[in-house]
Amino acid sequence: MSFSIEHGGTVLPSVTVDAYNAELRDRDGFAGDRASTRAFRSLLEDIREKLSESGEDPLGDTPTDELKKSTLDKLLADGTPVQAGVIHSAIESFAQEFAAVIRRFLKLKEWHGTERIVVGGGLRGSRLGELAIGRTLVLLQSEGVGLDLVAIRHDPDQAGLLGGAHLAPSWIFKGHDSILGLDIGGTNARVGLVALNQKRAPDLSRSEVAASELWRHRNDKPTRDEAVERIIGMLQGLVRQAQKRRMSLAPFIAVGCPGLIAADGTIERGGQNLPGNWESKDFNLPDRLRTAISRIGEHETHIAMHNDAVVQGLSEVPFMQDVERWGVMTIGTGLGNARFTNRRE
Repeated sequence: MSFSIEHGGTVLPSVTVDAYNAELRDRDGFAGDRASTRAFRSLLEDIREKLSESGEDPLGDTPTDELKKSTLDKLLADGTPVQAGVIHSAIESFAQEFAAVIRRFLKLKEWHGTERIVVGGGLRGSRLGELAIGRTLVLLQSEGVGLDLVAIRHDPDQAGLLGGAHLAPSWIFKGHDSILGLDIGGTNARVGLVALNQKRAPDLSRSEVAASELWRHRNDKPTRDEAVERIIGMLQGLVRQAQKRRMSLAPFIAVGCPGLIAADGTIERGGQNLPGNWESKDFNLPDRLRTAISRIGEHETHIAMHNDAVVQGLSEVPFMQDVERWGVMTIGTGLGNARFTNRRE
């Protein structure tokens, strides 16, 4: 069967995408930049600098940018009271900023009536991120903002792959048990073999990443074409893995990518953190992937690309059926965002 996919679509099988990639500005630039991983580290660095002026830095000599989230989590749990206090101070400042950004979003027409926001992204995958989410919720509720704020259910790295299954019409899964997912960010590119497990849960709530591969492209500094070729090789490797595992791979690749995605698969804006110029009208990632992987099994390959925050948020579709209007915010290199309305049968 042949069909045409509109990339960056508004009406998806389970939800309507009311808005995504909103770029709110204030006098200092993009408001969302105040609630990014970079912003958290900047707040932590400010606290360390002030403490160093009057004495010794409790966190030692390691530069803030080199402190891993796992190290900060360990200091929260097992460090001295002063070390934990420094990190908690940064969490408090970040939560204040995040709450202010959320209030700005809720004033947007497309975000009116939002009942719940799911928080994903790299910072979420840590204890300090979970504490920041919890503190932000307390701040909002203490101000009378009637909103639920929850951490994304899956590991953020896996959520960006699992959500891709909700980009496809259900008929494409007929006779198949898995799909390929691709999640491209400003730092990493991750591919995954997603087992749908529809016999256990037709709503895709039991989907899982059966295999994945990560490439930290920021370290290698590739050109755009080198990056695309590397990604194609990673996807082809997963096709071979599916064959070895005797999985029946659907002829479908779901792609999550930063920025505003045009219906033809080009990136209109927001791809500035990707390697090379991904916003060129002459560059079309879905077409490049389709040319390289023209068939999966006996069928023509279909590709759907959407904003990476949208795709990560879609992993929560099965668990958002108790609300009607909900959103996602991903705290990473920037603040990814999307707002959804559930489509009822």
